[in-house]
Amino acid sequence: MTHSLWRSLSTHGILILGTIFMGAPVWIAFMSSTHPADTLIRDGMQYWFGGHLLETYNEVLFVEGGVMKKVTASRMLYNSMILGVGFAVGKVIVSMSAAYAIVYFRFRLATPLFWVIFMTLLLPLEVRIVPSYGVVANLGLLDTHFGLIVPLIASATGTFYFRQYFKSVPEELLEAARLDNAGPVRFLIDILVPLSKTMIAAILIIMFVVGWNQYLWPLLMTTQEENYTIVIGIKQIYQVLSEGGELPQFQKAFALTVLATLPPVAVVLVFQNWFVKGLVESEK
Repeated sequence: MTHSLWRSLSTHGILILGTIFMGAPVWIAFMSSTHPADTLIRDGMQYWFGGHLLETYNEVLFVEGGVMKKVTASRMLYNSMILGVGFAVGKVIVSMSAAYAIVYFRFRLATPLFWVIFMTLLLPLEVRIVPSYGVVANLGLLDTHFGLIVPLIASATGTFYFRQYFKSVPEELLEAARLDNAGPVRFLIDILVPLSKTMIAAILIIMFVVGWNQYLWPLLMTTQEENYTIVIGIKQIYQVLSEGGELPQFQKAFALTVLATLPPVAVVLVFQNWFVKGLVESEK
């Protein structure tokens, strides 16, 4: 066996083992969600299909549940989608605007202000969550999508990456835009945005997943079940697994967990080819 063949087999073997290792928990959760509650309690988690797939997912998606019986998984998925998309789009817009001002307006305090923004990476959400909550509560934005998204859209990480990207754009493009009488807004929209599509795609994917997986902030911001996100819903369903002497409905918890993983995976798969193509091609 040649060295190159052995290296190829070992590389693919590691990738296959990694895929199995990462996918096995999701597979077990999905298989367990297709079995009735008594089977899971008696035999534990399952590794193959049961006969209650449609029944379980129909009940989870469309039958109102929770403590107050006012929420469905479809509603929680909708709330999470609003949070994820708003979180990602808001961070891209704010980060790109801040980086554009710092790089191209070239005012005296640009560099110090950038480092002030960058230093906010040292302040996680948990540190500023009390004043943020107070501001949102005083504005009457609790239990609203606006109040859930806006306090989180400032991003030092996104600003840093866009700043570094803009600094690598050739100066000749700026000079050509000036000769063409292009103003700052036109230069940003017509030139920098198309050039930055790979960076935008990367930030969108990362921030969507981060926003989708938010737990602490939505937990504090939402007081009504119909405003819960899917991540909070997983926690809540474990709290009401056993009511009225009934069997714990573990299959519903597994179904909700599987549903929570689908949108982030779909976003990565949809953007993957375009993202990789943009990374390997020269766009400047």
